[in-house]
Amino acid sequence: MMGRNYYIFKDGRIKRSQNTIFIETKDDKRPLPIHDIDQIFVFGVMDLNTSFLHFIGKNKIVIHFFNYYGYYTGSFIPREGNISGILTVKQVEHYLDHNQRIFLAKKFVESAVHNMKRNFEKREEFDEEVEKMKEFSKNILNCTTLNELMSLEAHIKKINYKCIEKATNWEFERRSIRPPHNPLNAMISFGNSLVYAHILKEIYETPLNPTISYLHEPFERRYSLALDIAEVFKPILCDRLVLKLINLNIIKEEDFEKSLNFVYLKEEGRKIFVKHFDELLEERILHRKLKRKIKYRSLIKLELYKLVKHFLGEKHYNPLKVWW
Repeated sequence: MMGRNYYIFKDGRIKRSQNTIFIETKDDKRPLPIHDIDQIFVFGVMDLNTSFLHFIGKNKIVIHFFNYYGYYTGSFIPREGNISGILTVKQVEHYLDHNQRIFLAKKFVESAVHNMKRNFEKREEFDEEVEKMKEFSKNILNCTTLNELMSLEAHIKKINYKCIEKATNWEFERRSIRPPHNPLNAMISFGNSLVYAHILKEIYETPLNPTISYLHEPFERRYSLALDIAEVFKPILCDRLVLKLINLNIIKEEDFEKSLNFVYLKEEGRKIFVKHFDELLEERILHRKLKRKIKYRSLIKLELYKLVKHFLGEKHYNPLKVWW
């Protein structure tokens, strides 16, 4: 257990006995501190039943599932308690109106690019790459379609990944996701999945509808608003952490399982990653507008409520751009 998150790495089953939940694995049986957690991350094969799901739903706990290789596969989200009819209507209106939709899509990309550049712009050896990102980013405002915008973002991301490769001396080659072809791709995919899951949980605690998105196309069985917001936070919560864990030799290449066609983090490597990810979420920074220190996890909530104000016409959305 880390902070308000509970991680399950072993195969087993979850059983409910009255008001207590037990996790049973081959080597252990322990109670789940249900009143001390907000979300559960399951990385092993876990048998569970509807009684357990009803119980955690009643306690407003989100549970995220990952497969054997650490890929995010889905989440169980309790029935929305904060749903707002008027806000959902406003979200749909912003989706249906091309100008309003592309305004938000550009804001997400604008923030993502700024935050990617920020990771490298104070280091002389990356001057050329940062300059290329800046040149590409000048075209964001000129994009008239989502396809143009996403293509532009893809070019900038390619430069960003080359920067990460250069900074870590780990081979990247190209972005490969399912499956990752090397350890660096595997780490980025794992980190991005954690970012997405945490954002989804934060959306659940707001009146926002997580299925209505603007940069990414909404699809059934996908909470695509979390994908939009993740663009803002992946450079901060994933890329920075990957750089730290590799450059400080905290995660090594032997922490990965490699085969002919794929690479994934072993259990011990995942434990190390989530430990440092949770520690990062608990770190505090001095917020320039609020004039007080807040946790990184609070930045996500602040971002979501900026969107709420935008949809309700109170204040135009101005995305997070890191200053530290």
